[in-house]
Amino acid sequence: MPKNKLKRWAEMKTFGNVIEPEVNFHSPDSELKGNWSEKIFGNNNPVILELGCGKGEYTTELAKRHPNKNFIGVDIKGARMWKGAKTALENHLKNAAFLRIRIELIEKFFAQDEVSEIWLTFPDPQPGKSNANRRLTSPAFISKFKTMLRHNGLLHLKTDSSGLYDYTMEFLRTQDGTLRIATNDLYGTHSATRDTAIQTTYEMAFRKEGNKICYLCFKFVK
Repeated sequence: MPKNKLKRWAEMKTFGNVIEPEVNFHSPDSELKGNWSEKIFGNNNPVILELGCGKGEYTTELAKRHPNKNFIGVDIKGARMWKGAKTALENHLKNAAFLRIRIELIEKFFAQDEVSEIWLTFPDPQPGKSNANRRLTSPAFISKFKTMLRHNGLLHLKTDSSGLYDYTMEFLRTQDGTLRIATNDLYGTHSATRDTAIQTTYEMAFRKEGNKICYLCFKFVK
């Protein structure tokens, strides 16, 4: 294993804004479940997740722009997460935290109606029918997200994969709620807002290759 990665993992264990639990499918629910606002942030502000946060670029940028909201980046890859966690500390972003777990275990950490918004920023599109259940917008994952989201909670998806975008659109049409925004060319249609125009390293690379960026925002009604 590269020394740089080991160094980052070791440093991240000293970060106060990173939670790295030892957890599997047989583990009990975390004591943080239902208590993020109180135990981690010390306020009652809305909780917003970025799932598959990678380097945490979206998490930290949203935290800068919205000091009255709490943001949690979730990913399993610690060497990438180190960047976002370090950026948050250097910028004194007390409203940004990071949780290092597999997203399949997300319901062990967030209670019903605890989350206001979920951002999926360039998740693995998992192409091919055999991989459909692994997509973060598959029925199994959406079911978990719906439980965690409050009434009128928002799900955001940004992707350069038209296949994932179309797949997600088709499934969300079967759900109770409202498709607030949907575009298969976010920048070409001038639909980008201050928040949706945030660009990660991956997004900049995708756009440089000429890929169009798809975006949708769905409001769940429960």
